Amino acid sequence: MSDQIDYDKLYIGGEWVHPSSESRFEVTSASTGERIGSVPEAMEADVDAAVAAARRAFDDPQGWSSWEPARRADAIDSLADEFEKRSEEFARRVSAQNGMPISIATQLEGGFPVLVMRYFAGLAREASFEEERPHMLGGTTTVRREPIGVVGAVAPWNYPQTLASFKHAPALAAGCTIVLKPSPETVLDAMLFAEAVEASQVPPGVINIVPGGREVGAYLVEHRDIDKVAFTGSTAAGRQIAETCGRLLRPVTLELGGKSASIVLDDADLDLSKIGEDLFAATLMNNGQTCYLGTRVLAPASRYDEVVDVMSTFVSSLAVGDAMDPTTQIGPMASTSHRDRVESYIEKGKGDGARLVTGGGRPDGAGWFVQPTIFADVDNRSTIAQEEIFGPVLSVIRYDNDDDAVRIANDSDYGLGGSVWTSDAERGMDVARRVRTGTIGINRYLVDPGAPFGGVKASGIGRELGPDALGAYQAVKTIFS
Repeated sequence: MSDQIDYDKLYIGGEWVHPSSESRFEVTSASTGERIGSVPEAMEADVDAAVAAARRAFDDPQGWSSWEPARRADAIDSLADEFEKRSEEFARRVSAQNGMPISIATQLEGGFPVLVMRYFAGLAREASFEEERPHMLGGTTTVRREPIGVVGAVAPWNYPQTLASFKHAPALAAGCTIVLKPSPETVLDAMLFAEAVEASQVPPGVINIVPGGREVGAYLVEHRDIDKVAFTGSTAAGRQIAETCGRLLRPVTLELGGKSASIVLDDADLDLSKIGEDLFAATLMNNGQTCYLGTRVLAPASRYDEVVDVMSTFVSSLAVGDAMDPTTQIGPMASTSHRDRVESYIEKGKGDGARLVTGGGRPDGAGWFVQPTIFADVDNRSTIAQEEIFGPVLSVIRYDNDDDAVRIANDSDYGLGGSVWTSDAERGMDVARRVRTGTIGINRYLVDPGAPFGGVKASGIGRELGPDALGAYQAVKTIFS
């Protein structure tokens, strides 16, 4: 990025307002380490202003929460239109900030949020927000699904716009107003989103954006005028948020970490010319900085060495380079501290006796890069098999039969994603049904805007996407008559 992108104001209440302090987030390129822009850092006073604006917009008797669903849907579609006009710039900013290869950012950060918004706009038009049922003791029962209120949405840095849309799109469709806190690592795209909101038909105060750190996020979560929290991030942070929301009896949706299994059955076709693209999406998407990835590759003992060789060949063939280069498949980590974290896990894997097959070091040049890495002979009880690394590091684990594969897949604190690779679709479905996880794919893994997404165990609470997500932003009221 040759141009510096600097903002001086925050988007609150439908206006660009001066922040309460002079503190700023300085943004650097993950690929080069060079400065690319800055954004004001929101403080508690800014959160107060944003929540107050959202509360006014929600409580207005003629406002957003009282609009007919079809009218809200039109406004959401207009926001999708404005987002789409800026899709290339969204991709460019995200790629520069967090190292997501531009080819992936164009599809996901530039395109997927538009699909999500249009899906929930359509759902708002079609969904029933009130129904009558016969009262078992005589008369009529009316069940209403009303917007839950002001939502505090906390989005992560790895897919900042896609995962923000998982929150604001269903919330808007339900009639809620929102205070969105983006991650400090990805604030330039958040301000571009504010520009899209300003240009859309979404009324002032319905969406407010407060870039901030952990302390500001915690303040937002426990703010007295927040009615619902939606968070994507680490399991450790999710536990703290769950404790706060539990104490406050505040509804919360948590999409957290993962350590999913890619189960290669003994009949799998391992021809990389056929499965390479799907295998990449299921195991290494976005430089391994993806929560649902199947980073534990479970291989049958009868084909173990073959699977290791295939994975090594596959990973060694990937193009590592500047995230802004369209040919890059693996870009840098999002920050120097995150690169250090990933490298510490690689050293831990070596120390625990796993066999380093390929990668494990740093490519030459600037930026926060880690070579795509394969470990073999990994014990599923080891640190690299149990803890989320969040980088391009895969562990190949041996199993004896299908039952053993399912046992190992389930021997994890997490349960978010996963995949099964097989030539027998029925067999693959049987294995998939037995894995304790919120989502799983057969011979691929591809999130669907119309299907529930979320995890079990330490991977979270609740679901995003699909019709189920709309209900997470609604309060059910029963009227007897």
